[in-house]
Amino acid sequence: MASKASALFEPIKNTRLVLFIRRSLSLQVAVGMTLVMLTVLSLLFLAVTYQVRLNIYDQRREQILDDATVRLVQAQTTFDQSTAATTDQVQDLAHQLVSSLRSSATGAGAVGTMLLRSAGTSSAFAINDLVDGDLIEVVSPEMREMTAKGQGPYYQAITIEGDGRGKYPGIVVGDIVTLPLAGEYELYTVYSLRDDQDTVTMLSRTLILGSIPLILLFAVGVVYTVYRLLRPVRTTAQAVTKLADGDLSVRVQADGIDEMAQLASAFNDMAASLTRKIAEYDELSKLEQRFVSDVSHELRTPLTTIRMAEEMLYDSREDFDPISARSAELLHQQVDRFEKMLADLLEISRYDSKSASLELDDVNFNELSQKVIDANQALADNLGVEVTFIAKEPRNVAEADSRRMERVLRNFLVNAIEHAEGGPVEVEVGSDDDVTSIRVRDYGVGMDEVTRQHVFERFYRADPARTRTTGGTGLGLSIAREDVSLHGGKIEAYGELGRGSAFMVTLPRRQGVVFEGGALELWEEK
Repeated sequence: MASKASALFEPIKNTRLVLFIRRSLSLQVAVGMTLVMLTVLSLLFLAVTYQVRLNIYDQRREQILDDATVRLVQAQTTFDQSTAATTDQVQDLAHQLVSSLRSSATGAGAVGTMLLRSAGTSSAFAINDLVDGDLIEVVSPEMREMTAKGQGPYYQAITIEGDGRGKYPGIVVGDIVTLPLAGEYELYTVYSLRDDQDTVTMLSRTLILGSIPLILLFAVGVVYTVYRLLRPVRTTAQAVTKLADGDLSVRVQADGIDEMAQLASAFNDMAASLTRKIAEYDELSKLEQRFVSDVSHELRTPLTTIRMAEEMLYDSREDFDPISARSAELLHQQVDRFEKMLADLLEISRYDSKSASLELDDVNFNELSQKVIDANQALADNLGVEVTFIAKEPRNVAEADSRRMERVLRNFLVNAIEHAEGGPVEVEVGSDDDVTSIRVRDYGVGMDEVTRQHVFERFYRADPARTRTTGGTGLGLSIAREDVSLHGGKIEAYGELGRGSAFMVTLPRRQGVVFEGGALELWEEK
């Protein structure tokens, strides 16, 4: 039920007026308070009109009953004093009396008088009913039944059909009168409450028309008051936006000692503290970058000497005993890995210091991919992995730095070969009008959800106990992400345990082009 109601009101929530109100706290408060005021005024209006209507009706009813009682007594007195001796004389007397009552009761609001024969009247001397064709329907059977009991006068609220002005309320009063010779008849007088209804209507209209300007002034006053009260909040919000954009010098003017002034002061203190912290972190970051760069540079000199020495030992390992020869081989491998790690650390330090740059050229990724495959064919053969190259187009060209993209593809391919578990590896290249995509897919151990989330982090290893053939540094995929980001491209990874992994790079064919999707699917079920 709640979801259905939410779906029903969803189009209303998205209208321009509703969205405009939702963006302004002043308007929200004004609308809320105006609705509250409308509710209060509506309840007050209903209470006042109900009370006025009830009082007017009660007073008017008492007046009508008093007037009707007097006329009933007058009618009965006239009939009692009559000397009519025949039915026709009684008929004439009744007609004159009813006409007289109609005329005299007009001033009291009466609109009709009727004389109807009671059910128990003898038909021998009965006279004709004196009725008003337009009003006879207002005398209901219940009314006649109560009147016939003779405990009157009895009254009933009625609705009278108007003369072109619609329906209006009224009261009919009835009682028993005894006619000479004819017996008991029912005498009804119909009174109109149109004037009283008009009074109530005029009062209601006056209250409504008088409330409209009051509500408008109230709403405008609330908007103006809240708008002024929230001015420090708006100023602070604008300052926060500038602060988020990097303007650390922005401050808010704090006037007074109220809550808004305290908010401004708190913001200024926060901005000042944030500025100091950012300056400290920036200095620490620079020191860290300088340290990494300096250490990497300083280690190159001893590393060069170590490299020369270990190469001599490595070249002469056949003259050594088996233990010394194995030590020379291990030394050669670790020095080679250490040299690669230094190169990666230097590259990372360039990205951290924002000093990395591109040497752009039109790169045919078909040729570049084949070059990377050929360079690592020996590793694939050693691990029994078949590498397949697939090109969607004869030429898949994009504007890129060939050196950096070759490094990215090499990282992808080496990782795929290492984790393929002897299965096939596919390198696929495709392009469309906007982008070129390169995907490397293996069908080996795959990745779980945690690995997919952290695979591009520095020094992250999905399985630290796993033996690597090439001795990676743990920085390859991090550098690949930085290389792709420098091109304005997108790097993605996906895998499932036991079903392999896929890494894909998507680059704009021309720098500065904004794109969304890629030319290839990252993961295809096979």
